[in-house]
Amino acid sequence: MADAAGATAVVYIGLGANLNNPARQVEHAIGELAALPQSRLGAVSRLYRTAPLGPQDQPHFVNAAVRLDSALTPPALLEALQGIECAHGRVRDGRRWGPRTLDLDLLLHGDLNSRQPGLTLPHPEIHRRAFVLVPLLDIAPPTLLVPGQGVLAELLRRCGDDGIEPLAADTYGSGVPPRAALS
Repeated sequence: MADAAGATAVVYIGLGANLNNPARQVEHAIGELAALPQSRLGAVSRLYRTAPLGPQDQPHFVNAAVRLDSALTPPALLEALQGIECAHGRVRDGRRWGPRTLDLDLLLHGDLNSRQPGLTLPHPEIHRRAFVLVPLLDIAPPTLLVPGQGVLAELLRRCGDDGIEPLAADTYGSGVPPRAALS
């Protein structure tokens, strides 16, 4: 699972969907993330129901987060994530914060702090998004340092939870492996 330099990184990915059975979209995407080359699925958060960011004329979202141990470079991983989104019917129509079948955000790639065309790490909006922070705290230590933003638990304390509600497992099926089975 190591790249040419032998390096693997702990990677966190945020997932969201609000169209075409969003819980199933997220469940299937988790399975596809688990199958990525040079990567191993380490943990999966609970699924959460969240209000949309921006325009409110759309359904609520289902959000989650996963941890991968991956030797994929950030650009290669981003390309893989966008391929999964495309396979789920994601259309990038230019509408910011609009409805979508699947959104996969590369949140953290180890302790990398970088800006590349089309990719900023860590994701620049983590500290403002409870729908990212709450699931992330399911699978990451509260003391995790988000480079340039702060400690995870403190980021959520400042942000607030915005009324995020965990979904009961029986509302979305059994496609997500139990978190304990992944550790």
